[in-house]
Amino acid sequence: MANPKHKISKARRDKRRTHKKLTAPNFSICPQCHEPMLPHKTCLSCGYYKRMAVIAIEEG
Repeated sequence: MANPKHKISKARRDKRRTHKKLTAPNFSICPQCHEPMLPHKTCLSCGYYKRMAVIAIEEG
C-alpha cells in the first residue's frame, strides 16, 4: 500500500474540503403549522416532530 511522501498541511487539506461548506441548509415545511423548519428536527414554532407533540411551546 502506498504511503504519502510528505505531510499535507491543514490549510491544503481544508482547501480541498471547502466546497461542502458553501451550501445553505435546506428547509422543509412543518405539516402541523406550515412554518419552515430544518428536516429531521423538532419544529421550533409548534413543538411537533413527525405529527407528535414533543416539546411544549408557550404562547405569548
